[in-house]
Amino acid sequence: MKIDITQLTEDELVDLNRRIVERLRFLSQERAHHKMLEFKVGDRVSFKPDERPALSGVLTRYNKKTVTVITDNGEHWNVAPGILTRAKDAKPGEQNRSNVIPLPKR
Repeated sequence: MKIDITQLTEDELVDLNRRIVERLRFLSQERAHHKMLEFKVGDRVSFKPDERPALSGVLTRYNKKTVTVITDNGEHWNVAPGILTRAKDAKPGEQNRSNVIPLPKR
């Protein structure tokens, strides 16, 4: 589909721009959401902030565009899910544990 933008009025160009920006924002959020679903609350993850050494911690919360990670030294970071990786120091099977805590039997 080709659009000849030379034939559009200023109002039509502004409307087209608005719709393009909305679509790009939606696609970006969709990618972030799919990446976010690769991880569960409680997973050990790592990430590398700009100009700092890599950090490891536990994913504690999903946010609208980010996830919250509490690092091993207690810092809270809101991290884009696209830069997360599974922590190399996670024990085998640790990543697949359930987020459900069983209640004690009475």
